[in-house]
Amino acid sequence: MLQGPVGVIECLEDLPALHPGEAPRGVAVIAHPHPLFAGTMDNKVVQTLARAFVQCGWRAVRFNFRGVGATEGAHDAGRGELQDLLAVIAHATQGGNTVTTVAPGAPDAAHAPVPLALAGFSFGSFVVSHAIEALGPQQTPRQLVLVGTAATRFNVAPVPQALHARTLVLHGEQDDTVPLADVMNWARPQTLPVTVIPGGSHFFHGQLPLLRSLVVRHLHAESHSF
Repeated sequence: MLQGPVGVIECLEDLPALHPGEAPRGVAVIAHPHPLFAGTMDNKVVQTLARAFVQCGWRAVRFNFRGVGATEGAHDAGRGELQDLLAVIAHATQGGNTVTTVAPGAPDAAHAPVPLALAGFSFGSFVVSHAIEALGPQQTPRQLVLVGTAATRFNVAPVPQALHARTLVLHGEQDDTVPLADVMNWARPQTLPVTVIPGGSHFFHGQLPLLRSLVVRHLHAESHSF
């Protein structure tokens, strides 16, 4: 549990298996789908993303947006949820190996920020896109993974050009919640590649192992390129 803008934020953290003295590659913060449609940090796609990052040596932090689970507050159509995400990022990147319960106030400035990755599923991808804008170039994520990008009902921010090579956009061919055409219309002006999973639905039923393997492949490729 950590202190957020309107109260406690409930989090879960998964840690990679490391050799003695070995440090994680960084921390991946993962945002869940729409809170008003049963979206939580326990969503299967969110868990799959966490497992992929952990497999590649990252700490994975998932959390409940305001009004979900034990997180205090009420749904705020993305505005407050952005502040929740930024609060989790601030706490998770201020050194140390775990996110712990903290008192209200700014994170300990004595710790240097650790490398950051961001991932979001559906509504979470919308919130993540605006977090990148809010963080600015001084804290550009090392990795970005957007799944089922919610380009139908929300104003998903474009991905900065400098981040394209480190971005993986995954979408199901037969997504009936966010049609593939809408995601392509969002990606086309940016010339941002979209990886399409043939026959995939919005929740990737029966295809979560494939989803995980695609994320792992992307993360491994990045580790040898940058």
